[in-house]
Amino acid sequence: MRLRLTIGASPLRRWHLLLIDRLRSLPGLDLSLCLPERAPVDRSGLGPLFRVEGLLHGLRPDSLFAVAEPGDAAVPISRQAGPVDLVLDLGDGSAAEVGRRWSLHFDGKAGEDALVAALLGGGLPLVELRESGDVVAAGRPGSENGRILLAKLDDILARIVTLILAAMAGGRLRVPVLPATETGPPTTPAGIAKTVVKAGIGKAIELVYRTGFHAPHWRVGWRKLHGPDLFTLQRHPDSGWTDLPDDGTRFYADPFPILHKGKLTLFVEDFAHAAGKGIISAVEFGSDGPLGRPEPVFEQPGHLSYPFVFARDGEVWMIPESCSAARVDLFRATAFPGGWVKEATLIEGVVASDATLIEQDGRWWLFATVRDGGGSFSDALHLWSAPDFRGPWKPHPRNPVLIDIASARPAGRMVLRDGQLLRPVQDCRQGYGKALGIARVTQLDDTGFAQEVETILEAGGPLWPGRRLHSLNSAGGFEFIDGSAMVRRNPLARRQPPGASASS
Repeated sequence: MRLRLTIGASPLRRWHLLLIDRLRSLPGLDLSLCLPERAPVDRSGLGPLFRVEGLLHGLRPDSLFAVAEPGDAAVPISRQAGPVDLVLDLGDGSAAEVGRRWSLHFDGKAGEDALVAALLGGGLPLVELRESGDVVAAGRPGSENGRILLAKLDDILARIVTLILAAMAGGRLRVPVLPATETGPPTTPAGIAKTVVKAGIGKAIELVYRTGFHAPHWRVGWRKLHGPDLFTLQRHPDSGWTDLPDDGTRFYADPFPILHKGKLTLFVEDFAHAAGKGIISAVEFGSDGPLGRPEPVFEQPGHLSYPFVFARDGEVWMIPESCSAARVDLFRATAFPGGWVKEATLIEGVVASDATLIEQDGRWWLFATVRDGGGSFSDALHLWSAPDFRGPWKPHPRNPVLIDIASARPAGRMVLRDGQLLRPVQDCRQGYGKALGIARVTQLDDTGFAQEVETILEAGGPLWPGRRLHSLNSAGGFEFIDGSAMVRRNPLARRQPPGASASS
């Protein structure tokens, strides 16, 4: 296939070089780059902001948005139009090209100016590849760096490369329509000068906050089920939640309960602020709540979180998140709730977050978001399938099957209701773990994946005070969520009796 890449009035940028390098790895592709006679001037105006952010946050200057030299492209430079099978237009769509053309759009507008405007407005644009008005592929890339425009832009550009590569490989990515929420991203561009000022003020506020408070500090909420759960309610229960107490020097997150031999045990990420890493702890629940406090049951040299536990073949198994190790491992309990020994490595060579399993019709599926060489940890959903949960696991031929910062990342166990598969998802549009979505899977097979987001639950208010709502799980007549709390660095300032509610 003969493909010509054109960037229009934009300068050649480092993300274009990344895209070129990835495209060159596709078999049977003859790639050329169309550049204008005179190198375009960088009209984005983002230089001063990037310099300020670089100084404030210690960022390197070689961002993906930085201007590159044409000689770095390592592909033939085309000055004149010639016959090709497809033109990939990354500019504003004004280039005169004959034949098939894919153009890149941000919130319906072509060109990098539209991307910059969306980010200056505080939003995350819907990214589309279009051909003659029809959508070829679409995604909603995101970032964990919401307050740092340079890092946020880098994350989104990296995921745009992922989207283009997926489309070139035959993927037809779509994003689900999202239900309305009480809060939403601002849509009016702030302007460069105002954004520079906000960057400085934001850094000052962050320094003050981190001096006096632990950041982040998560908390687990639980309630006894006397009626419908959140999958049915699709709102916070009227009775609210009870906090799992901590001593202020550590936080608990990622609650995963399991009913085993008639006893309910809750596994959590246990993060000690002084150590700077997570381990897995567990606490038994009685009829009225926790019987004590979580105690360590599993530790590794690296950080552990999201302890996905399940029972099978008379044993209890766990897949903790260990994305820093670039693999997904399976462990078995030999002395429940402890004694965890490694049984297998399910997937290697991927930075996978929050691996979640489901068995359907005798076949196992593994869901996880994957960081594709860069970009967000939360916006690109990959699937694998296997005849047994121990493997061998085969990647889905359409990976990534979804690019959506609002509904890609798993947020707990999936459940079957009336023959339909529901999955809790993380809505990270406003930041990591900001809201919880419930999605209904409408397609899950070798040809593709699709889901519809039915509701989004937000933090805040008297029923779940705080700024984040992150995961959902239930077992043994109890339901669990987690979110954020404000905790002073002096633990004596936060002595609460068991069951007291944290606030933020």
